[in-house]
Amino acid sequence: MSLCMFDRLIGGMFTRARRGRERRYQDSIQSVGQLMRLFGATITALDEAVQNGGDPLELIDEAVGWHRLVAAKAQVDALADLAGEDALVTATERYATLRRFSPAFLDAFTFKASGTGTALIKAIDVIRDANTRKSRDLPDGVPLPFPNRQWKRLITESGRIDRRRYEIAIMATLRDRLRAGDVWIEGTRNYQRFDAYLLGRRDAAKVADVLPFDSNAASYLADRARNLDWRLRRFAKQLKTNKLEGVSLERDRLKLQQMPPVTPPEAEALDRKLDTLLPRVRITELLLEVAERTGFLNAFRDLRSGKEHDNPSTVLAAILADGTNLGLERMANASEGVSYAQLAWTHNWYLSPENYQAALAMIISAHHELPFARHWGAGTSSSSDGQFFRSGRSRSGAADVNAKYGAEPGVKIYSHLSDHFASFGSRIMSATAGEAPYVLDGLVLGAGNLPLHEHYTDTGGATDHVFALCHLLGFRFAPRLRDIGDRKLGSIAAPSTYKGIENLMGRTIKTAAIEADWDDIVRIVASIKDGTVAPSVILRKLAAYKRQNRLDFALAELGRIERTLFTLDWLEQPELRRACQAGLNKGEARHTLAAAIYTNRQGRFTDRSLENQEFRASGLNLLIAAISYWNTVYLDRAAQHLNAVGTTFDAALLAHLSPMGWAHISLTGDYLWEQARRLPAGEFHPLNEPMARLKRVA
Repeated sequence: MSLCMFDRLIGGMFTRARRGRERRYQDSIQSVGQLMRLFGATITALDEAVQNGGDPLELIDEAVGWHRLVAAKAQVDALADLAGEDALVTATERYATLRRFSPAFLDAFTFKASGTGTALIKAIDVIRDANTRKSRDLPDGVPLPFPNRQWKRLITESGRIDRRRYEIAIMATLRDRLRAGDVWIEGTRNYQRFDAYLLGRRDAAKVADVLPFDSNAASYLADRARNLDWRLRRFAKQLKTNKLEGVSLERDRLKLQQMPPVTPPEAEALDRKLDTLLPRVRITELLLEVAERTGFLNAFRDLRSGKEHDNPSTVLAAILADGTNLGLERMANASEGVSYAQLAWTHNWYLSPENYQAALAMIISAHHELPFARHWGAGTSSSSDGQFFRSGRSRSGAADVNAKYGAEPGVKIYSHLSDHFASFGSRIMSATAGEAPYVLDGLVLGAGNLPLHEHYTDTGGATDHVFALCHLLGFRFAPRLRDIGDRKLGSIAAPSTYKGIENLMGRTIKTAAIEADWDDIVRIVASIKDGTVAPSVILRKLAAYKRQNRLDFALAELGRIERTLFTLDWLEQPELRRACQAGLNKGEARHTLAAAIYTNRQGRFTDRSLENQEFRASGLNLLIAAISYWNTVYLDRAAQHLNAVGTTFDAALLAHLSPMGWAHISLTGDYLWEQARRLPAGEFHPLNEPMARLKRVA
């Protein structure tokens, strides 16, 4: 916990420093405009003097006013200082905040490092010694282990070491090195040595034998080079002859036409008919039925004895308390026959991340076995996206402020959804964190036995590293990239080789860098495949380096090959663009359902701990999966009913339906577990057809 607090505090100091400078920039816009006009008039006067042979000083004085120009110097100097201001200077203003915890923090942990990291350890020892001696001054010749030369200059610009700036800089560097793994703390989970996260080289070599790519660097790169060269030549020819649907080259820039809507009006009409037929049901009844059909309650066993709970309704109530954000106390007040003590005991001893994941896997597996789900896809593709939820006033757990979503702190839930609308993964992440590291987590760690092959994201989930790892792990990564027409293509041959598209080409891909670190790349992929390390952990470690290290660069270069091949696929295959759009639309439907379920406490994550926030996200995702499964079952029955009564429709229209609706489900109110209707084995709720409604009234 203290390491996480340290990470967030140091990060927050520099974030506030950068934002403060940005605000001052914004405030100076008017002054900059005035100065630009002043200097514009000065340049015009000088130009006139050159052209007509006049006295430059007289012309400047006449056009601008010499005293006005001289008076502007102070303002120019201030703006220049602002432009060159380093965040370290502003962060040092919060030195008193740092000193409240830094001495105890440095004494509490033993930091270890190798190579260049040893200088940082020596610098930490210097600060510890000064703290022990209660000295404000630091000795001459202290280590300056900063990759940023500007910091070295700022710390020593007065002719002696600035203690405040030095200590802030050391703590910031320690944060970065801990994140990267080249400084570590033994016994911790998140701050180990980088090498400790990976399989040993012998074990990695064994796993590499079953990986879906040639583990020999030379033959692998030769094959990719041939493929990339052939694809680029074919693309250049197709572009020249206007054979690419919706793609054209205008003024050396690619133009893509927007994809037209793919949902026909007939599908919307069919959706309304089927929705009308769905049974009206309480969430309590829905959960009991899904539990009976999938057996997911068997996953919630006593964490000590492994026994099943003797009251399934209590387990379901605890799940609902998490997933709806109602909380245990308010759930007890709204539930019939379930007390707060029962709920608290059940939540403590029967609900865990592992139990939630096992229960979810049972629902997802049952969902993918439903024949009706095949109308939405082959079950081999998926999508992922982040959804923002506001938190309380404090930045607790993973909560943080992201200006994109306003001034209030919040968290994101990053979720994975199969093409069958099965929500097979979700996790809490900081609102300010990048989404790309978590794309592969769901595919590798959360997909279970799903035969996934293709994955869609938006731009936020895409980096060259993800392109590389997805390919090496056997997934086709197909993100919807913003401004894809402006992105440069990569090549292994010289860009001038590809006539007609030279202006679309970027720099040559450095295959020598890939070969130099190939063994470590294979080791990373083998470790991920084996489950030794989560993909997000490795990607965050690589991203934590202030300067790009060799391995990070090599993996990115490999990703450039795959990104270029994907870009060519995207431009050549309109069906891929449509499939990606459809996959992301399914994710948006999931987000809408999530917002409808998670409404209590204004839909905010108010829990103080990350662990409790994860419980909320797990409960919410299980409810989404259960509703999607139940809706799929009854959409099938409703479609069969329409056929039985002679209402014909094109079966292809079923591909445009979604099981993420909830208008027919009572999500709130009193939770009457004892009165909830339990269906006999093999039976179903009656459809909401007109004759059935008349019989119920009679």
